[in-house]
Order: sequence, then C-alpha cells, then structure tokens
Amino acid sequence: MREILIALAVLTVVCTAFLAAMPWLLRRRGVEMRRTKFGLTLVFDTENADGTPVRLLNVNGTFQSGCYVPEDLRFELACEYHREMARVIEGLAARGPVRVLVMGGGGYSLPKYLAAFVPQAHVDVVEIDPAITALARERFFLDECLEKTGAEKDGRLRLVNDDAWAFVRAASEPYDVIVNDAFSGNRPLGPLTSAEGARTVRSRLAADGVYLANVRCACEGRRARVLGEVANAFGAEFEHVGYVPEWPDEPGRPGNNVLVATSAEGVMPRDARVVR
Repeated sequence: MREILIALAVLTVVCTAFLAAMPWLLRRRGVEMRRTKFGLTLVFDTENADGTPVRLLNVNGTFQSGCYVPEDLRFELACEYHREMARVIEGLAARGPVRVLVMGGGGYSLPKYLAAFVPQAHVDVVEIDPAITALARERFFLDECLEKTGAEKDGRLRLVNDDAWAFVRAASEPYDVIVNDAFSGNRPLGPLTSAEGARTVRSRLAADGVYLANVRCACEGRRARVLGEVANAFGAEFEHVGYVPEWPDEPGRPGNNVLVATSAEGVMPRDARVVR
C-alpha cells in the first residue's frame, strides 16, 4: 500500500508540473492558450492548402474561426461557409440597406468582411463571452478592421456582449438577415432545432427576411440527424428551406453546412439542396 501511495504522489507531482508547463510549451510552438467561457481556447497560425498563412481559433477542441494573416487578406473570408453566407447577404444588399444580426462573434470573420466590403449592411454582432471578443480584437484583426473601415463609429457595426438568443427574443425592430454562427463545441447554441426557435427567428425577421445558420454535421446517415431536425423546424415557418453542404461529394462527412430559410423568392443559392 505504501508503494502505491508513493507512486500516486509522484504521478500527481508529474501531472501538476506538466499542466503548469503546458502554456510555456504551447507558446514555444507558437500556440497561445487562454481560458474562456466554453473551455480551453487555443490560437495558432498555420497554412491553408495553397500555402496562405491563416490563424485559427480552437475552443474546447473545436475549430470555431479562422482568418488570413497577410495584411491584404485579413478581412477576406477564409471559410467557405462564411463565403456562402456573404453571397446571400451581398445579393440582398444590392437592392438597398440591410439590417443583419450575427449570433456569435468568434473571430468575427463575417462581421469584418461585411464592414470592409458591404457598406449597405448594418450589422449587430452578439457574442456572449467578452474573452472571445478580446481575442478577436487582439489576434484576429478586429480592432484593425474597425479602425480602417470606421464601421463602428458610423454605426454600421455594433458589438454586443450578451446571450444571442436572449438578444434576438428581445429585438424590437425586424432584421433582414439573422445569422446563427453561435457554437459551444459541436453543439449549436439556443433552440436551433426546435419549433420554438424557428418561430422566434421568423417573428424577428422582415417579411422577406433570410435566416442563415451554420449547421455542423453530416448531410446523410446517422450523423445527419441535426440537419433534418433543423430543416423540419424551419420548414414549418418559411416557404423555402434548403442547405448548402460543405462537402457535396462526401455527404457522410461532417462539415459546416449553411442552412437557408426564407419566404422570399430568388434568394436560395443555386447550389443549395432544397428541402421545401
């Protein structure tokens, strides 16, 4: 028994020392570690498939945001699902000013893009965790974007620290677009898959408004259940529901799929898989 207790004490000391040294070890490898509301958060640089430097945000083991590092690309979109969302918003903005609500800030990729390239968009971004917004300001070029575009000063981009679902329920003026990009790990925050959530979203949108959501799952098979639930819930409230798969040729592979729900004509992306 004495030997077992000694071994456990030694193991405890070794584990404690390793955990204490982890931030230093990660910094040596270019990884910054912080504690945030939803768990251990890592920020690090790497390269995408064509060799372009990118910076990634990983929260509690799940990648939640990425941006380009080169100065001339910092406000461009590094993720395809964000590009798909931006194309829908740009199509609406071509007709006139649009009010956009983005639920979930993360690295603020989509808000930065809209501030820099879509002047017709007036965007409210709701992020529940101030530590994530601080990271976006410091490491994901949010402050640089605000300074260069003047979007916060002229009212085109408003940053809100709040629970996104509480914020949308309390909204008094309708939005033209509501974007749900709020995640904790692999799970969408809020009643994304429920009839209540769909009714709430519909009631806070303009008559021809559009709901866009990042639904991370497979498109076919057992791991596609959440996509079916979302499509059914929003199909009961909107005339047109579809999704754009991240991996159209690999439907069993989990990806960031863009759900599109609207009662307007001519909004659904051409490459969307129409549910109704």
